[in-house]
Amino acid sequence: MSDALRCELLIVGAGFSGLIMALEARRQGITDIVILEKASDIGGTWRDNVYPGVACDIPSHLYSMARRPNPDWSRSYAPGPEIQSYLQGVARTDGLYDLCRFGQELSAARWDGRLWQVETKTGDRFAAPVLCLALGALHLPLIPKVPGAKSFPGPSFHSARWDQSVDFAGKRVAVIGSGASAVQFLPEVARQAHHVTLFQRSAPYVLPRADRPITPRLRALHRRWPWTRRVRRWWLFHSFEARHMVFRGRPMAVRKAMKMWRRTLEKTIADPQLRADLTPPYRIGCKRILSSNAWYPALARDNVTVIPAGLSRIEGHRLIAETGATAEADVLIWGTGFHVTDALRGLRITGRDGQSLARRWLRGLEAHLGLAVSGFPNLFFLLGPHSGLGHNSVVLMIEAQAEHIARLISAMRENALPAVEPRAEAQEAFETEMDDRLAATVWQAGGCSSWYQDRRGRNTTLWPGTVAEYRKRLARAGLDHYIPAPPPP
Repeated sequence: MSDALRCELLIVGAGFSGLIMALEARRQGITDIVILEKASDIGGTWRDNVYPGVACDIPSHLYSMARRPNPDWSRSYAPGPEIQSYLQGVARTDGLYDLCRFGQELSAARWDGRLWQVETKTGDRFAAPVLCLALGALHLPLIPKVPGAKSFPGPSFHSARWDQSVDFAGKRVAVIGSGASAVQFLPEVARQAHHVTLFQRSAPYVLPRADRPITPRLRALHRRWPWTRRVRRWWLFHSFEARHMVFRGRPMAVRKAMKMWRRTLEKTIADPQLRADLTPPYRIGCKRILSSNAWYPALARDNVTVIPAGLSRIEGHRLIAETGATAEADVLIWGTGFHVTDALRGLRITGRDGQSLARRWLRGLEAHLGLAVSGFPNLFFLLGPHSGLGHNSVVLMIEAQAEHIARLISAMRENALPAVEPRAEAQEAFETEMDDRLAATVWQAGGCSSWYQDRRGRNTTLWPGTVAEYRKRLARAGLDHYIPAPPPP
């Protein structure tokens, strides 16, 4: 085992969160930075998800860094490869590749009283006074344990581990799940396959989106006159902030969203039974609202069958639903999402006085302002508990968090504070506030269970307010939210 490589700031993860954190730290004069990345390139979600049809469900000009704008987005909603190219371009231009250590997956981290001692699965060691975990929420594929799954003789893979070698022409394809990924890839697969069978445990609300090419003339305008780009982003931001009204249950907003959804469904689905099968049995917003112009037309195709039930078991090529309905398949695609609320529990993180983060979170994830945990000095999370969104761009949340962390590190320098952690009473008050505010939302009271919730039914994923509220709150938060960590014995 080699000696530990020491730096001032150690970041784990080189997706949007990790890159933005490094850029904000540099703005505060922090230059001794190392980024650990388990893969061979940056990009996170946009590096891993390469299925056909992959795209952002937030407009491109809003789903990008405020300080690293891109005037050349090709579409209103950028396809995945273009987002990955954008991130690579930012990393190259800003020299972030020089900070990265690839093939370094986090194994364990321990606070020794002065530094975070970090070990990766290759046995390499790193040490830093400040550790930022930018791991993302959607990186550990979730494949349910279905009896007989190993008996399936054909290609079987998760959407985030897409098998590019599979040719769907003439094949019978089974898709398990109807979440965000399936809504994007199923229409593409249906154009190629002989037949597609969708096993849909719960129907999603899918709204249309104003996706269109951004003309070369408009792109040239954004390049020449940057203020036009800023106006576009401002308008998009406020348009999407208004969608929060749906989750707050405002009648006018809910009626408008439901009218848009119903009009889309009825326009594309003629069969009454299929319409019924595609009608969610819960209030709009309870689960993630999806956007697609291709989903319902794809399900109306002659070569697509919807089985409105989950998959119960597999017997070779034969797939049996919970209702007893069956389908034959040559290819099996799991569109079953990711480990979210349980992903961080597997981390081997040891804080002050030997505290285990996994043990601390046995009753559920918690972090003050979604960022830090008492008893774990100088440890920060990007897109941690209660900082996900259901209505706007998470890049805006990441930027607010990174700016807060970078300012905090700078303030620690100025005040000669080697280590801080959140005040326990502040963290407890924040968690109580989150539970109280979320209890009355559609996410908790809308008649569904979702990946926003943990196994106890507690929503530990989402921020209950607007992006503007969160950004103002973090901008005002400073050292007063933290206490000096006790020195080592």
